[in-house]
Amino acid sequence: MPLWKRLRPLKRIISKFSQYLQSIKYSNMSPTPILANTLDEVIARLEAIISHSIQHKDRCGYFAALYYKVTLKVKEGIAAGQFGDGVNIARLDVQFANRYFHAYDQWQQGKPVTKSWEVAFTAAKKRSCIILQHLLLGMNAHINLDLGIATCEIADGDIDNLRVDYNNINLILSSLTYGVISQLNLLSPFMSILGFRGTTSNSMLVQFSLANARDGSWCFAEALALRQGQDYGEFILQRDKEIAGLGDSLVHNRGFLKIGVWLIHLFEKKDVRYVIDVLNDGRKPYMKELKGFK
Repeated sequence: MPLWKRLRPLKRIISKFSQYLQSIKYSNMSPTPILANTLDEVIARLEAIISHSIQHKDRCGYFAALYYKVTLKVKEGIAAGQFGDGVNIARLDVQFANRYFHAYDQWQQGKPVTKSWEVAFTAAKKRSCIILQHLLLGMNAHINLDLGIATCEIADGDIDNLRVDYNNINLILSSLTYGVISQLNLLSPFMSILGFRGTTSNSMLVQFSLANARDGSWCFAEALALRQGQDYGEFILQRDKEIAGLGDSLVHNRGFLKIGVWLIHLFEKKDVRYVIDVLNDGRKPYMKELKGFK
């Protein structure tokens, strides 16, 4: 039998393996699996993640606790009529959350996730990372990558109509994020002493720059809306690679920043259950019936 005929089975195996790798490559890109359909379902899923994290002492619960506050605030704002189009805000918020739920479920099942979320979830296993790093890593993957994808997916070809809703979501993200980080003194007494909440050049918040992240994610959404076919997935993959690099820089510090993180970690609260409980203390003020949207 000729050699080329003998190699046919091997070629088929290689071809199938290549197709499998390609499916993994795009499995977390788009479209976003719909795991929650309403804000109430988003809140319920976040509560489940927080409970699971407390039970298993999983640091993934740090970001979930922050996200829980954000979602409650969004629902409260819609019910109070803060936004011009509450329905659109809810749609964007739910689609946005589904990106996170999909990544979280994939990771829990040992399946591939975007590189940005892989950096965040991997860091959650490290005792050496401080609480602020865990929060920023979650925000990095979710805002810098997921928000642009979610915005593009629900735009129905007219992304400009979502700009106001997008900005409203970002205002909530910004206000609550800085509020939570300001409360970290209870958990990280050395944060304020070393200027990690201030405006110095060594501040992790300044280096991360949430304002730039939000603006960047909108530019990403606009550029993504122009892509079609394979170019769409490739563009997301390139963005994911860049955002994962930013996440790596948040984990692997140098110079004074590295020393500062080490000192903060030295005196920081390390009981995962206690940290999640403190970060989740914002639940109580919002435990009331919010009418208008679900």
